[in-house]
Amino acid sequence: MASLLTEPLFETSGRAPTANNFYNFIVTKSYVVWRWWKISPRAVDRYAKPGEVKESHQDFLANSWVQSEVSMVFGHRILQYTKALCQGHYDYLDHLPDALLLRIINCLELEDVGQLGRTSRRFKKLCGSEKFWEQAVQRRCNTVSAEMASLALDGGWRSIFFTSKLQLQKLIRRRRLKAKEHQEGPVSPDSKAEKSPDAIYRSDLDPDPKPKLEAGSDSCVRVPCQLCEDVKNSVLQTPVEQGTDRGETAVQTKTGQ
Repeated sequence: MASLLTEPLFETSGRAPTANNFYNFIVTKSYVVWRWWKISPRAVDRYAKPGEVKESHQDFLANSWVQSEVSMVFGHRILQYTKALCQGHYDYLDHLPDALLLRIINCLELEDVGQLGRTSRRFKKLCGSEKFWEQAVQRRCNTVSAEMASLALDGGWRSIFFTSKLQLQKLIRRRRLKAKEHQEGPVSPDSKAEKSPDAIYRSDLDPDPKPKLEAGSDSCVRVPCQLCEDVKNSVLQTPVEQGTDRGETAVQTKTGQ
């Protein structure tokens, strides 16, 4: 298991909260390094040389001065963690490569992945990475088409994972139509009208629905003469005339009686 650990086991750098000095702290498998640089505008400190303390794990555990310096600059939590490393309490899981950790995370349930992402910054980054959600989609769908990969480039693999299969099919069909229209190019209104089934149907029923009038002709369509004669000869009575006829008939009937 020790071969899984990478060098260095721990390293951090930063400035002290109460001074302008810069510090570097390294813990390897066999020794501890504590370095510092004095940063000051004063002329007396201009030529100050950086300092370094390099000692074994056992010496670091016995050196209270270095421990107090580490605690003052980086905090008590960093001190406790590095002391545990020097005592042989290694965090093997934290030192595994990302590719191996992603394979392990993909074996967990989705709820467990959410809990794991809250344990550390590294696991939060891994659990929310595109690589993890891509592997989750591949495990869920077995095969991932090029169209799904194209959709993932736009919205991300996480959105693909939480999208239903029916919705994915709709998105893929929509993308196909857009790609087809892009290949065919813009279609003119005249060509659309020629391809319209309604336009063809109307032209078959009425080849000339609005005939143009010839020059010198009347401005309206002439009615056939026979239809005009029928209208003249038909008895069309107004309500008043109809009422008069009924009144005369009633008088004649009463007189006749």
